[in-house]
Amino acid sequence: MTGSVNCIEVRDLRVVFDNGHEALRSVSLEIPAGQFVCIIGRSGAGKSTLLRCLNGLLRPTAGAILVDGTTVTGASAVEWRRLQTRIGFIFQEFNLVERLSVIKNVLSGRLGHRDPITSSLHWFSRADREIALRSLERVNLAHKAHQRADSLSGGEKQRVAIARALTQEPVAVLADEPVASLDPELAWSVMSDLKRTATESGIVTLVNIHDVNLARVFADRIIGVAGGTIAFDGPPTALDEAALATVYQGSAAAFAIADHAQYANRDGEAAPLTRAEREAIEAAERLP
Repeated sequence: MTGSVNCIEVRDLRVVFDNGHEALRSVSLEIPAGQFVCIIGRSGAGKSTLLRCLNGLLRPTAGAILVDGTTVTGASAVEWRRLQTRIGFIFQEFNLVERLSVIKNVLSGRLGHRDPITSSLHWFSRADREIALRSLERVNLAHKAHQRADSLSGGEKQRVAIARALTQEPVAVLADEPVASLDPELAWSVMSDLKRTATESGIVTLVNIHDVNLARVFADRIIGVAGGTIAFDGPPTALDEAALATVYQGSAAAFAIADHAQYANRDGEAAPLTRAEREAIEAAERLP
């Protein structure tokens, strides 16, 4: 990545929990501005732990994290709050206040930009409201700005969560399994919105995702995590059967390979498996 300006730098990151479990081991990454990265791996591999360290929800045991040139590790409470204002986080379960309107949920992304008094009163300026409306327009939901959040579909709720993150005017967006609870059609739509808005804004975006096919379609770069370490790091075209077997340690390789054609193209037409892929499936299925 020589010559690129790195928005996120992770150096020898290590996380050990109180029970002795080592969730991350010597993880190092450099992610340039504007890159759309999908992180794959088995449950418990360390994907969510990595994102939680990046946005300050979890302090690492050792190592260093820099976001947009600012050192995250060792930051004071005030510095942590300032940093979290600059990092948008999208959760699997939306984290919306269901009884509030869509626009009020999106405006909560501006709270970190206000002083403590106006934040506590949920007072927003005209400029804040314009930013929130523009964010809703970017995910095609401006027409539902004044509806209650509980009247929306799952896909719409996740798009509101994307708009809320954009309203922060972040330097980076982190999404932890944002499509895990959505059906395939809605998952495609939400990933499309994430990729489009990231590209339009030049915002570095990291997405934890279990669907390898979606990662292949939308990612500029795929990072595979296994056992708390980086097992794969490269473009989607390099994620072959051998790489999948390394990331998933054989247990899910058969499914990942067999299901590769589900999102093969935007017309939704499944491409036939190649001979090599069929052989890889058979080999993976023979694994214990």
